[in-house]
Amino acid sequence: MQRIGIVIIATGPLTSDSLAKEIKEITGDEGLHFYDAAAPIIEKDSIDMNIAFWGDRYDQERGKEEDIDEWKKRIENLKEADYINLPMNKEEYENFVNELVNAEVVQLHEFEKREIFEGCMPIEIMAKRGLDTLRFGPLKPVGFTDPRTGFRPYAVVQLRQDNKEGSIYNLVGFQTNLKFGEQKRVFSLIPGLEKAEFVKYGVMHRNTYINSPELLDETYNYKLNSNIYFAGQITGVEGYVESISSGLVAGINAYMRYKSDESKTFSNKTMIGALAKYISTDNKKFQPMNANFGILPGLDSRIKDKKERYKILAEKSLKEMNITKV
Repeated sequence: MQRIGIVIIATGPLTSDSLAKEIKEITGDEGLHFYDAAAPIIEKDSIDMNIAFWGDRYDQERGKEEDIDEWKKRIENLKEADYINLPMNKEEYENFVNELVNAEVVQLHEFEKREIFEGCMPIEIMAKRGLDTLRFGPLKPVGFTDPRTGFRPYAVVQLRQDNKEGSIYNLVGFQTNLKFGEQKRVFSLIPGLEKAEFVKYGVMHRNTYINSPELLDETYNYKLNSNIYFAGQITGVEGYVESISSGLVAGINAYMRYKSDESKTFSNKTMIGALAKYISTDNKKFQPMNANFGILPGLDSRIKDKKERYKILAEKSLKEMNITKV
């Protein structure tokens, strides 16, 4: 029996108002986002854990009468906490704020300013409101103790796990409009991030995308209607090659559904599969993602040399796809 009605909705940041309205009707009021205000994301293995420490606010704080040796033994059990914390002293904090407020920013369109600033505040704008503003905002140190000193730090930058595997972390509260080069320069001033590998820089721009972890599976198929597939940046993949990847997977699966009701998923050891898994895995803080080595499963042993590590990951991906390197 011939099958009809299978459709792929392929669109991106410049989705027309009429199509956006149709998508919103399909996915529901909470299913469509009209702007992207995202914090930078870094590789966990690039964080200096001699400076950073695990812990949730107050769970990690040392009591006034608590012996420091006993306290250090207790916080050793916090390796599975939700956050990685980066303590700063007064000099480090003030130097960071000074560089932040003087860094170059990307110029937004007027309509982007209206949409974005209603929902959140760029960290550089927040910093310009006063030297201590960040210490009473996203960098507040209350509830923490610096393991290196046994005392509360002057300020704390928090990193939150960004994927299920725990290989990449985002800088909490660091939504920003800084140019990418400036983000690398300024955020690397944070103690513990001197050698940070950024897999995605913070952005604040017009970007129409759906809440894919709630709506799509690994074939980019809409969970509530198996005849509908999505592709392109509307799914939360970011970039041209990434959009091609999503279209490839959606196209293959739309065809397979039409012919046989079967489906095809790609291994998460490949970039195609890792992107599909990222956008379809439960994530309450979901934000668009580009192709990067940080979303691939880690290697069994740690390799410090980045080029060598990436080479091995690429070779493993080619092997998964049964492709012989030429």
